[in-house]
Order: sequence, then structure tokens, then C-alpha cells
Amino acid sequence: MLKQRVITALIIAPLFLIGLFGTNHLGFALFLGLIVSIGGWEWSRIAGWSSSSARLLYALTIALGLILCWPLSTIAVLGLAMFWWLLALLLVIQYPLSKQWWTPAWARVIAGFMVLVPAWKALVSLRGGVVNVAPDISTVWLVLYIFLIVWGADIGAYFAGKNFGRRKLAPSVSPGKTIEGVMGGLVVVSILPFVAMPLLQVSPGQTIVLWMITLSAALVSVLGDLLESLGKRAVDIKDSSQILPGHGGILDRIDSVTAAAPVFVFLAILTDWISV
Repeated sequence: MLKQRVITALIIAPLFLIGLFGTNHLGFALFLGLIVSIGGWEWSRIAGWSSSSARLLYALTIALGLILCWPLSTIAVLGLAMFWWLLALLLVIQYPLSKQWWTPAWARVIAGFMVLVPAWKALVSLRGGVVNVAPDISTVWLVLYIFLIVWGADIGAYFAGKNFGRRKLAPSVSPGKTIEGVMGGLVVVSILPFVAMPLLQVSPGQTIVLWMITLSAALVSVLGDLLESLGKRAVDIKDSSQILPGHGGILDRIDSVTAAAPVFVFLAILTDWISV
């Protein structure tokens, strides 16, 4: 299993970097749109759509949602996403009492759109935006920074949870996650803004702002993972698919990003760190 995971990672990592650094704004939107549409195909299973034609239809509908979302106001779309993730928080912390809200398939159908479309909008808008506090820095580095937040939070949570984990975070949703693990992830990502400070050449004050945005995105990234777990519990599946050998599906790799990206970009716009 470990060998399979490593081989898959060695293949997808260069593809991700090419898609990020080797494309322009439109090219990145198309590249990310393909990934998100595949994620939609996987989410259709969570939504309870089992036939091949139905799953393809859901993926195409997600793709259409991305197209329709392209000209919309970024701040409006992300504002709606903030409301959605607040609702998702209530669903997770109230589970299994909130299970009744997941029983109708239409609820998970809508959830798929709210998870995937705003995340795409956030990353694509950021890719085409401007870093106000460091105009000479390409926003492509901030896109990568969001992924570093998620990866850092995951790595920190894994090692802290494994060595110090005692108190369960959400035992009814994801028994493996612990409060100590989350804290370990936050410790790791809290270092990122201070590593980025000399690279971005920003002031200490702007670094503190980035630190607060980073911690907020890291915290909500955990919610993205938990919400997908909640969805998979509704249909009793372990992985969203087996499209990535050893890693599960696309959703299993981007679930945290779907929550972190909208929050990061929304807060960065509000604090005038970026313009999109």
C-alpha cells in the first residue's frame, strides 16, 4: 500500500505543479475545472446516484456550475460559501442528531455544489488576482500557499495525533481525529507566514494578518475533511473512488482544500491582502 501511495504521489505531484505554474489564468481555470468535475463525479456517489449515466450527469452539471460561476462576483460567491461552511459546522457537531438532514438525497446533491463550486471560484479568482501588499509577487504562489496550509495541517495532525492524541474531535463522524492532532496541525501551519515573510517581503504587521488568515483556513480545512466523512457515512463508503491508487479518490485529496480555499481568499480580500 505504501509503495502504491508513493508511486501515485510521484505522478500527481508534477502534474499539479505543471497545472499550477505552467498555465495562464484561463488554462488554470480549465485544469482545475477538470479536477473539480471529477470530484463532482465522485460526489454523485455520496449523493446516492449510482448509475453511470446519473453520475456523469452530475459531473457535467458541476462543470456547468463552474462556467456559470465564472462571471459572478467573487466576494458574493465566497460570502455564500462562508454561510455554507457555518451550516456544515452545525451539521458535523450535531451529528448524529443532524443525520435527518442527510437522509434526503437532494440535500447531498446541493452540498456537492456548495463544496466544489466556491472552492474552484476562490482558487481561480486568486490565480487571476493581485497581491496588494507585494505587487511583484505572482498570486500563483498564494495558490500554492493554500495547499501548503492543508498539507501542513494534515502532516502536523497525523504526527501529533499519533503521539499525543487522547481526546476525540468528532468520534461519531471521524473516530481517528483528535483535538491534539488538530492542535499539532495548527502549530505546523503557524510557522508558514513567518517563513513566507522574507520571500514575500511584507511587513511584520502584514505577516500577522497572514498568520491569522492562515490559522483560520487551517481550522476550517479540518471541517472540509469531516464533512466529506459525514457524506460517506450517509452511503456507507470508505473512499470517494479508487481513481488514485493508494490514495482513494480526488475528493479524498482535496476535501480540506474545498473548505480552506474559500475562507483564505475571502479573508484575504476583506483584509486587502489581495484584489481579485
